[in-house]
Amino acid sequence: MEVTQVLLNAQAIDGTVRKHAEESLKQFQEQDLPLFLLSLSRELANEERPVESRKLAGLILKNALDAKEQHRKLDLVQRWLALETSVKTQIKMCLLQTLSSPVSDARSTTSQVIAKVAGIELPQKQWPELIGSLLSNIHQLPAHVKQATLETLGYLCEEVSPDVMDQDQVNKILTAVVQGMNASEGNNDVRLAATRALYNALGFAQANFSNDMERDYIMRVVCEATLSSEVKIRQAAFECLVSISSTYYEKLAPYMQDIFTITAKAVREDQEPVALQAIEFWSSICDEEIDILEDYAGDFSGDSDIPCFYFIKQALPALVPMLLETLLKQEEDQDQEDGAWNIAMAGGTCLGLVARTVGDDIVPLVMPFIEENITKPDWRQREAATYAFGSILEGPSANKLTPIVNVALTFMLSALTKDPNNHVKDTTAWTLGRIFEFLHGSTMDTPIITPANCQQIITVLLQSMKDVPNVAEKACGALYFLAQGYEDFGPSPPLAPFFQEIVQALLTVTHRADAGESRLRTAAYEALNEVVRCSSEETAPMVLQLVPVIMIELHKTLEGQKVASDEIERQSELQGLLCGCLQVIIQKLGSSEPTKYVFMQYADQIMGLFLRVFACRSATVHEEAMLAIGALAYTTGPDFAKYMPEFYKYLEMGLQNFEEYQICAVTVGVVGDICRAIEDKVLPYCDGIMTQLLKDLSSNQLHRSVKPPIFSCFGDIALAIGDNFEKYLMYAMPMIQSAAEMSVHTAGADDEMTEYTNSLRNGILEAYSGIFQGFKNSPKTQLLISYAPHILQFLDSIYMGKDMDEVVMKTAIGVLGDLADTLGSNAGSLIQQSQSCRDFLNECLSSEDNLIKESAEWAKSAISRAISV
Repeated sequence: MEVTQVLLNAQAIDGTVRKHAEESLKQFQEQDLPLFLLSLSRELANEERPVESRKLAGLILKNALDAKEQHRKLDLVQRWLALETSVKTQIKMCLLQTLSSPVSDARSTTSQVIAKVAGIELPQKQWPELIGSLLSNIHQLPAHVKQATLETLGYLCEEVSPDVMDQDQVNKILTAVVQGMNASEGNNDVRLAATRALYNALGFAQANFSNDMERDYIMRVVCEATLSSEVKIRQAAFECLVSISSTYYEKLAPYMQDIFTITAKAVREDQEPVALQAIEFWSSICDEEIDILEDYAGDFSGDSDIPCFYFIKQALPALVPMLLETLLKQEEDQDQEDGAWNIAMAGGTCLGLVARTVGDDIVPLVMPFIEENITKPDWRQREAATYAFGSILEGPSANKLTPIVNVALTFMLSALTKDPNNHVKDTTAWTLGRIFEFLHGSTMDTPIITPANCQQIITVLLQSMKDVPNVAEKACGALYFLAQGYEDFGPSPPLAPFFQEIVQALLTVTHRADAGESRLRTAAYEALNEVVRCSSEETAPMVLQLVPVIMIELHKTLEGQKVASDEIERQSELQGLLCGCLQVIIQKLGSSEPTKYVFMQYADQIMGLFLRVFACRSATVHEEAMLAIGALAYTTGPDFAKYMPEFYKYLEMGLQNFEEYQICAVTVGVVGDICRAIEDKVLPYCDGIMTQLLKDLSSNQLHRSVKPPIFSCFGDIALAIGDNFEKYLMYAMPMIQSAAEMSVHTAGADDEMTEYTNSLRNGILEAYSGIFQGFKNSPKTQLLISYAPHILQFLDSIYMGKDMDEVVMKTAIGVLGDLADTLGSNAGSLIQQSQSCRDFLNECLSSEDNLIKESAEWAKSAISRAISV
């Protein structure tokens, strides 16, 4: 097979030629993997081949070593490791040889491939000579070889974890990289590659950053690189500083004065990509200090115990003016663009983080800027002042902000309708939303919204919803937070008299011809949902009137001719918004008996619509429709059983959806809702559901976050069908037990893992709890006796691990009670023998948390009943 030609054909403009070439390559890969990989590496190394075929050869090679999906990646790694050593050696020789190619695309692709191979082999203690041979390249004369080698080292540090390399290798890599960054390095390509490599190597430099001399040297070289004449090097150097700020926060004190000088100069004078990174440095320091102060909030004896250096507080007098200046560098069209990002937006975001870091101290530094600019004729000054005000509303205390907001509110409402500039109106509406989000609600001492100004606020917001899409979208957002603040208001909330008018205005927005721009339609439905969710009983009749209105809207999306392929996405999105709206309405009306009774007349029609939404799609299930059905099951209760024959196939489809794991997770939740609603009427469907859930659990393709809810779901099913769960015990229990054992070993790796472990344990405990409660008072309880020792051992291990959260603690003590309650004397003696069970019970009995205490008291009485039998 003539590889070069096939690789060129695979990039042909002619679709047929291209498809044929892709097929040939795929076939080659499947039939003879070693030769396939070898041919590609030779193509990549061959200087006589065209650059296009070499580049694609490298890319295919890279994709044969790595994949995004975890299970595919593992498969590719195994295949590489299974190749004969001689084949791998030849491929690696070709790769190292290509690093010195005069063709930059070939070098760059090769760098990535070498790193992928290293990512597989170094952890296996293979290819030990790689780093040595790369470092020997560094001293070679041609600059392009040096550049490619540094690039490779950078990618390599990205691929492998720090524990794979010994400190001696790390030191040598860092030395090479930092030397390459040095100002004495005459070649900018080399300096840039070195600076980018350092960015990836920083995670390896723990020991070096703990050594004062080495740290000083690295910091000096990075700071010097921020002054390079080449903009890409300056940007990369600031990216290193940003990374250092989060990785080595506690080591920064000696350098902060210099860093401030460098960043301030970059923000004021440098090109945008560099200035953005310089602002990002300060945002990153804020993130660190916010985390530290939150972790230690009220938790320490004196300030001395907190590892916080208060860099932001010290820099405030100089930092705030620098950030305020950036707010005046807006771009003309930034409000229309989704995902726009520029200096003004970065500056405002950083200012918001500074406000969260230092609280009240920021207010006197920002107020003069606002007062000076808010009424200026130039729109940029008015917008900057408004943006500054909106940015500092989260962080400072309500006492500090309320008097200022009371003065500002009238001004803002007037600007939202009268200012001639759209940017100013956009930012004003956003700021009002922030005022309602942070300073309005049942927890505030002094309300900023009063009977005197409520009418005006609503009038202005509804007026503003007719404005251009980006302004109208922000007005919908403001209304969302306005409604949210009245959530726990009690009878006669201030919005009740305006309910009809608000709902009508929002529905009108959803029908605007330009509602597709600036997320406007979505924002209008989100606001509508919040207005409904936070409404009071007196507006319930109006919520009921909304049901047929939304149903007609949903019906419209299902009518008419076959939808064109480019419209399918839009149709599906609109159906999602409408199903989401119905879900909120169903939950609202289902929460009190009188409205639930009236609502039931619509249940059949609504379910019919949801089933038609499902039928629109062939392969996947509609997530929002699934969530809405969960709400419907909860509200209709036992009556939901009549929908099961038609709905079941979609339920199964959702459970089979490994790829879109969120849909799978939502469907698992809906199974739980249905079990609680129809109880033992779910029995005819349980074989299918349990089979699918067990398949999901044993699949290595399903995202791990779906596994905890599946275990909880076992508990829901067992509670619903009682001792009919018997036939599933032999399949479900071993699964639950092995997950329990796994959760003991994975704890404490890092915060994310601890959080996952806790959710897994909670799912496992909910499964046990449901199963034991389901079998209570049944003649079949003796089937569970053999599982009791394992469960007690699990409880013992999580108690001894000392890393469970409150939720797990409550579920765990509940399971101890369920065990005693269901098994009686059979469990009593086992529990009596366990010292840690007694300790755990006593700890829960004296808990500050009332829910834990109540569960523990119930468990205690169940245990004493079991022991006294």
